[in-house]
Amino acid sequence: MKKLQKLTLPILFIVIILLVYFVYFKQEGKLGSFSDFDPNNSAVKDIRVTVLQERGISKTSDVGAIFYASDRNTTVLQINADHIPPDFEFANVVILKGHLSPGNSFHAHDVVLE
Repeated sequence: MKKLQKLTLPILFIVIILLVYFVYFKQEGKLGSFSDFDPNNSAVKDIRVTVLQERGISKTSDVGAIFYASDRNTTVLQINADHIPPDFEFANVVILKGHLSPGNSFHAHDVVLE
């Protein structure tokens, strides 16, 4: 009986950690939402979005680009990316690492293909 009491707390702790991971952090397969970002906060966070290829992609510098993306709420924002990967023109869903910028746009420090 004493062994069972000693194991109960660690097992409960592990279950809570796994539950938080799968519910909060594991968003694989789902699109993110731009409304989760605070426009007054420049902290870099990840968001998974659909690239709107039909609106076009304008390359800005050697590796940067301006394009449009849509989130799970069908909110469309202009994305100003510092770096885009090769074959970005063929991507449908990407992960943006960045923050909201003033003027209803998103500043992506990095773009990762799925």
